[in-house]
Amino acid sequence: MQNIEPFTRWEKIYQTKEDSRSPYYGVSYDEFMCRNSIYDHYIHPKWDEFGSSTLYLKILYANYDLGFVVIELLGEWNDCLYNDIMHLKRNLIEELEAEGIQKFVLIGENVLNFHYSDDSYYEDWFNDIEDGWIIAINFREHVQAEFDKVNLNYYILYGGKLSAVKWRALNPLQLFEALDKYANNVLNP
Repeated sequence: MQNIEPFTRWEKIYQTKEDSRSPYYGVSYDEFMCRNSIYDHYIHPKWDEFGSSTLYLKILYANYDLGFVVIELLGEWNDCLYNDIMHLKRNLIEELEAEGIQKFVLIGENVLNFHYSDDSYYEDWFNDIEDGWIIAINFREHVQAEFDKVNLNYYILYGGKLSAVKWRALNPLQLFEALDKYANNVLNP
């Protein structure tokens, strides 16, 4: 797992460690020293922690003028044992919301499993973003099946066309525009 790096192609236009409004402003990364692990597997040092012991993330891009953020995830999303959604909501999402972020893109191709508990924090997150949305792209089928069991589709857009988004070929604004158009068509038919 230490070889799975966060996406780096957008680093020329955005780095969270240089964004004074980011929760990870000023963080330095040792490219050669793994500091975090998921169970007994070290992960690449560029992944950021937010309070979970099994799920890590990287803010790939944030645009405060347009109010959106792109977050890549890695690991096991475990609400049942570790209440990952609480840590995500309290330690990251609320800070981003305070900076005006209302639209969230979650990239989940490296999320290996999802274990649910209840939907309270998802509902809180959804209610906090009055004019926004949460879109989960490229999550694995078995993870989406677990999302379905707790009806996360009430709060997060995922599945269908969102399961195979070619996001790496786009710049962040192109990705946002495509997803914003999609969300507006689905949420405001």
